[in-house]
Amino acid sequence: MGNTLGKIPKEKKHSKLVELAVRMLKEKPLGTLGAVITLLLLITAIFANFLAPYGMNDIHALNALEGPSIKFLLGTDNLGRDLLSRVIFGARISVIVGLVATLISITISTFLGVLSAYIGGTFDLILQRFVDAELSIPNLLLLMIIISMIGPGLWQVIFCLGISNGIGNTRMIRSLVMSIRENMYITSAVSMGASTRKIILQHILPNIMAPIIILFSLTVPSMILNEAGLSFLGFGIPPPQPSWGGMLSGSAQKYMLLDPWMALWPGLALAITVYSVNMFGDALRDLLDPRLRGGIGRYERKVKSKEAKKLISTNQEDHLPD
Repeated sequence: MGNTLGKIPKEKKHSKLVELAVRMLKEKPLGTLGAVITLLLLITAIFANFLAPYGMNDIHALNALEGPSIKFLLGTDNLGRDLLSRVIFGARISVIVGLVATLISITISTFLGVLSAYIGGTFDLILQRFVDAELSIPNLLLLMIIISMIGPGLWQVIFCLGISNGIGNTRMIRSLVMSIRENMYITSAVSMGASTRKIILQHILPNIMAPIIILFSLTVPSMILNEAGLSFLGFGIPPPQPSWGGMLSGSAQKYMLLDPWMALWPGLALAITVYSVNMFGDALRDLLDPRLRGGIGRYERKVKSKEAKKLISTNQEDHLPD
């Protein structure tokens, strides 16, 4: 009995992921909407074969250049292909390029940025001059030159985008590592004889993981836009694979006045996707970065709530009869 009287009931602890989702729902409605649309995009890409009413290259010659109807909800193109089916399969291309190219980019930038900041010296000097040279060339021009040399294709575009963007983002990761390199826990680990590999894996990477997640979410829409731009110019995904950028060029420009739906739907899908992923990434940045938690944020509200509860309890105690 004596032990149970002194116990204070503990609050239920939720996982960080659940807490992040609740905070986003309460504090970032646009970010929540972006997350929902991003999730729908992923589902569409995964189950495109089941969601598309027709094959991506099924030709209905008698129904060419038709507007939206019951049979073809978004209309058809100049060859009689269903635009809804091609937009759905185009979502798969955008998701694959966005996620895989971003993963390659983040891996390269994290590896080079951490080594550059932690090792420093001549290695850092040479690497940063190489990064400066890469950043001095317009990105789209560089990608067009490389793809014209190796040939267009899905994986060629993915690797070109990932490597090019990864080298450019090295500077950002380097600055993050340099800001924590002189902290006391790093100095203590070095003085205790910890190896460079252990310091990087156990002390540096965990402390820059939140900015890396934010950078990942903000890089995905950039990759999708770059792929669409390359496909629009004829350097991206070759036909007959449907890419949103490719669907906006070629026959879409030729028949735009006769059938404006050919350019409207892929352009609208691209705009909504990029906007939604950007809103989701911005919300993640605001919620995960402690420097962006302003005075009206969750933590000040929590402190004020605790102070209010304490004041109420004090007033109640003062009014209790002796």
